[in-house]
Amino acid sequence: MDLLRRLGQFLDRPGFPWKRLIIGFQITQYVFEGFLSLRQYKILQETKPPKALEAEIQQDTFDKSQAYGRAKTQFGFISSLYSQAQNFATIYYDVLPRLWDLTGIWLFRYFPRSYTGEIVHTLIFFFTYNLVTTIINLPISYYSTFVLEEKFGFNKSTVRLWVMDLLKGQALGIALGAPLLSAFLAIVQKTGNSFFYYLFLFGIAVQMFAITIYPIAILPLFNKLSPLEEGPLKTGVEGLAKRLEFPLKQLFVIDGSKRSAHSNAYFYGLPWKKHIVIYDTLIEKSDTEEVVAVLSHELGHWSLSHTTKLFGIAQFHMFYIFALFSVFIDNRSLYQAFGFHKEFPIIIGFILFSEALAPMDTIVKLLMNILSRKFEFEADEFAVKLGYSTELAKSLIKLQIQNLSTMDADWMYASYHFSHPILPERLGALGWSGREKKADPQAVGGEKSSLATGREL
Repeated sequence: MDLLRRLGQFLDRPGFPWKRLIIGFQITQYVFEGFLSLRQYKILQETKPPKALEAEIQQDTFDKSQAYGRAKTQFGFISSLYSQAQNFATIYYDVLPRLWDLTGIWLFRYFPRSYTGEIVHTLIFFFTYNLVTTIINLPISYYSTFVLEEKFGFNKSTVRLWVMDLLKGQALGIALGAPLLSAFLAIVQKTGNSFFYYLFLFGIAVQMFAITIYPIAILPLFNKLSPLEEGPLKTGVEGLAKRLEFPLKQLFVIDGSKRSAHSNAYFYGLPWKKHIVIYDTLIEKSDTEEVVAVLSHELGHWSLSHTTKLFGIAQFHMFYIFALFSVFIDNRSLYQAFGFHKEFPIIIGFILFSEALAPMDTIVKLLMNILSRKFEFEADEFAVKLGYSTELAKSLIKLQIQNLSTMDADWMYASYHFSHPILPERLGALGWSGREKKADPQAVGGEKSSLATGREL
């Protein structure tokens, strides 16, 4: 506590150029990420697949994947510039203090005197700001869905569905965001300098609540979950879960094809009650054994405690965020640099603190991607030990083709952006060559052969 207090005093210096510093951070990050995208764009101009994929990917599929990658990168240049312009305009034209003052006027004119505190003011400010930014970003969202994704055959949505999703998202944000934001502010107001301990406990409780309520009340607003029908796939997945002692409660199929042709599968739930969700597009385009192989990889994350480790890291990250926020919450020089001279709202402090923390978050993102790629290799190896090397390789190739995913990547771009290894790297680790594995399973993991002989699925 004393260290945090002294750090806060050190950083609160009258006249400190916080605005120039944060703008400098933003420009530096924008230039750096643009540099990485240019490196990746050169890779996307290659005309032949990587050697590891020459026998697996047809030339026309590779060409289409490269074109899709270039189109996304070009769109990324425009959308990131658009976002950067928004950020610069918000800072340069003092949008935050102006909007805070405006919403304060609304609060004074149109609300009873009993509702004129900081919490109500913050709610009006936050949801107004969120609504404005949503409207400003509508062209980007529309182009991404109805031009870019449509051009390459992935979009299955309609304008009506897209609008309904936006409206549902806004309504959900108000319904859940209002009580959560109110509780956040009340904790900071009432618990003094130790507020970050209580915010941390509150954050854990919110996560547990979200895990519980998401499949019941939130997901059905956007997608339909149906129980997986009886058949070989259900038998295979249930057998896999039983073999791994995975606490499977329910197996669902989600209508992902309602919006997109992309495929996926995942699990969620509390430690003692898990649910597996498989996209209908994955079932439609894959063999039964390949779907089970994909899930053997996903359950490998659970069996190897990857999900637990990532959850623990996330909690540590949340704690240090709140602890560092306690350093900035009373930093008058930060508030004043952005036009707040008389009022020092908690939500504004958190927004400005988040901007100041951006360089550190970039480093955290890089380290988390490195760890995530390591976990992906380990989950692949886990599937190989279960005897699914061939099926997993085939499934990964099919998913790559179906999703037109990037076939190759610049190493710097991949290190910074990718949470998963690229396909040639994964196939190499699986020992895959054509329709035969390059190496005996023993070469990929010590127990693979013995476990594969006892395969139940």
